[in-house]
Amino acid sequence: MAVKASELKKGQVIQYEGSLYSLSDITRVSKGNWRSYLQIKLKSLKDGRITDARFSVDDKVETAYVDTKPYQYLYRDGNDFVLMEQVSFDQINVPAEVMGDAKLYLRGDEIVTVSFIEGNIVAVELPNVVELTVTDTMPVARGATATNQTKEALLETGLRVRVPPFIGNGEVLRIDTRTGEYLERAKA
Repeated sequence: MAVKASELKKGQVIQYEGSLYSLSDITRVSKGNWRSYLQIKLKSLKDGRITDARFSVDDKVETAYVDTKPYQYLYRDGNDFVLMEQVSFDQINVPAEVMGDAKLYLRGDEIVTVSFIEGNIVAVELPNVVELTVTDTMPVARGATATNQTKEALLETGLRVRVPPFIGNGEVLRIDTRTGEYLERAKA
């Protein structure tokens, strides 16, 4: 099935130059009055090689038939991530190479989408937004408001993000897994 390049998402599997690739990174580039394009890092499903590709936002890209299922992330087992199927409760081990940056975003019980081609795990798509607790940041600045000033915060998974100055230790934040950026405080 062909889709517009602008509709591609991280973790999706496409057919490019006769081979299957998973999308490991997508960057939209817009330079002045030039036409915007997508700079994409492709990971070969055959040998794991990383390739760069450039697509116009209107290019048609062929997606591969992929069977997807929701799985619940349970815990880390050495270098593997243990996931559980939601209906049958079967557990699978997924290598860290397939999971990508998951260790920075998953703490347990999150639902991820696992993609299979011919029974083999080819990609795991993280939820778009996760909630993580701040474990270490500079003290709250008195009178700090939501301006363009930011400070660094360490989250419970080891992820470091830039946050507004009014964020303190112990607060739960919503983080975008596609960009790794702070979105907002989590609602209680």
